[in-house]
Amino acid sequence: MKILKIWNDSPSARQAEEIAAALEAGEIMVYPTDTLYALGCDALNPKAVDRLCSIKHINPAKMNLSVICADISMAAEYARIDNKAFRIIKNNTPGPFTFILKALSSLPRAFKGRKVVGVRIPDCYTDRMISEKLGRPILTSSIEYDDDDYAVNPDLIRERYENQAAIFVEGEEGSTELSTIVDLSEGTPEIIRQGKGFLTD
Repeated sequence: MKILKIWNDSPSARQAEEIAAALEAGEIMVYPTDTLYALGCDALNPKAVDRLCSIKHINPAKMNLSVICADISMAAEYARIDNKAFRIIKNNTPGPFTFILKALSSLPRAFKGRKVVGVRIPDCYTDRMISEKLGRPILTSSIEYDDDDYAVNPDLIRERYENQAAIFVEGEEGSTELSTIVDLSEGTPEIIRQGKGFLTD
């Protein structure tokens, strides 16, 4: 596992390009977000998506998948965003929200049969910059942990996943707070899970 240390959520262009290149090659990364640390891969690489789902014991046919996008413009390439959803997303991002939106056919095989996708534009410049350099979304899924120390301590997080991920993007200490999930798929926003952050209209 290669460790790339990011200070103050300010990756260099070289670091972001190196991480993006690894994702483009199909690698899995562990990385910080504005909530929990997460596992991530190129969302448009079916083999990488399958590997990440295997690591997390996720059956994509039964569980909604989420992606991190650099901005709303990128999100609109993969999810249906009407005017109302656009306004809500614009007013609350970057931020700790997962927006459930109707999925478009531009998403890969793992998303087929799923009518919706979770979209995140996190308040974490590192994540958005990696997605921007990659040029497409990052499939994201929070790390698993049995003890809070393994959620917040970068050394313990690295230890847990050193044999399953090729890259560890080491940021500051992690969090145990989850994102707030907002369902926008039917037009009227519905908070499915209240986590970090409070939605504003």
